[in-house]
Amino acid sequence: MSTASYASPPSSVYSYATSTRSTRSTRSNDFAYNVGDHSSKSKWCNSASEKSRKYLRRLLKFKQMDFEFALWQMMHLFVSPQKVYRNFQYRKQTKNQFARDDPAFLVLLSLCFCATSVGFGLVMGLPVVKIFKLLLWVVLIDCIAVGIVIATIMWFISNRYLVLVSRVGQDVEWAYAFDVHLNAFFPVLMILHCLQLFFINPLIDKTWFVSTLVGNTFWLAALGYYIYITFLGYSVLPFVKKTVALLSPMILLCIVYFITIACNWNITRGLLWFYKHRV
Repeated sequence: MSTASYASPPSSVYSYATSTRSTRSTRSNDFAYNVGDHSSKSKWCNSASEKSRKYLRRLLKFKQMDFEFALWQMMHLFVSPQKVYRNFQYRKQTKNQFARDDPAFLVLLSLCFCATSVGFGLVMGLPVVKIFKLLLWVVLIDCIAVGIVIATIMWFISNRYLVLVSRVGQDVEWAYAFDVHLNAFFPVLMILHCLQLFFINPLIDKTWFVSTLVGNTFWLAALGYYIYITFLGYSVLPFVKKTVALLSPMILLCIVYFITIACNWNITRGLLWFYKHRV
């Protein structure tokens, strides 16, 4: 997929792009938060429940969603994820929240799940009814339910063990943890449910050693992307420490990768078997 047309973000998003250097150089000052002034901010800061209701209401208002920026984010999650998280910092300065207030990214991600699920169903030769069941499972369980569980775990761990000082206004928002998961999951979706599809029937879904090597390498790249983008998501928070620990699963990932290769265990073939038997 070409990214030439996304070489620079939409003008509606990065009006502050010309001041990137100054923003980076004064990061500590910008995000000192003036937490002591939280009482003055509380007059205009919505509660978490109010923000959630506003977010859910916007799910039905497509005309208010910025799909152009959501597409820009998706492209840059592959080539330059740091730019995506720079916008999260900007949102904190302007709207006093790191999490997205626009559900356009979630809507597009769900559509991508639908399209790739249909592709997976066709590759596996499933009938229409089973393709529809697979689509519901992938969107509702793999995307939303699993995302909620992972976001909750990361929200708990980051606030319990990674936050520098427990002060009012200095905690990881659950919605932000969910956004980080969505950001990290998009490359996983594109690598495993889109790019890999072209190799399944002719190569990966075989008993050859090279099939295992290629299939498992797709998994290594996808999960490596997930770990790295998750690390970036929490490392941009100025009140979170020791985020390098979030990269430690890379070691386990590499160990498991070499073990599966040595055992000729084709993970993708296992996924295909799982999909066929759960629908």
